[in-house]
Amino acid sequence: MTSNLDRIRAEIAAHESNAWARDLGYEPLYSAAAGARIALIGQAPGRKAQESGVPWNDASGVRLRTWLGVDDTQFYDPDRVALVPMDFYYPGKGASGDLPPRKDFAALWHGRILTELPDLRLTILVGGYAQKYYLGARAKPTLTETVRAYTEYLPSTIPLVHPSPLNFRWQSKNPWFEEEVVPTLRTLVAGALAGT
Repeated sequence: MTSNLDRIRAEIAAHESNAWARDLGYEPLYSAAAGARIALIGQAPGRKAQESGVPWNDASGVRLRTWLGVDDTQFYDPDRVALVPMDFYYPGKGASGDLPPRKDFAALWHGRILTELPDLRLTILVGGYAQKYYLGARAKPTLTETVRAYTEYLPSTIPLVHPSPLNFRWQSKNPWFEEEVVPTLRTLVAGALAGT
């Protein structure tokens, strides 16, 4: 029996705006199932993740799972964690890193997918694109200020900096993140997965 989530995935893959991705052999790179307790909203897959077909399949993903306090089995179980980036396709290289996710992508697909996840207890917003989209006027002027104000969004939502190894300078300048935010994050994740 075909589920609504299966139908949505097929529509995404067939959509005219994604013809370029089909031509490259790319599948939409996200993971979601009806039982998911956590929605992790990132930006867009990196090249390595897109080519492997596995979200967060890189050094950023390793660090992210450490922050969350979960192993690979938990992280990649769509009935536990829905991995729903702001764009489901690698956007390509820009002048200074990967290009941003397409602006209209989340508006077209996220609502439909998240509606199919009735058991969500926690939304994790990784990076500025997800935070601006989902927090709207509640987001602070900078990513650092938004993440620093994480308690304002609890208990249902928590903003994070991107776990890229390239953010080591940010983390060295903001030790409060590892000291305060990561332990809170782990507690929230454990509670959401346990159903408490």
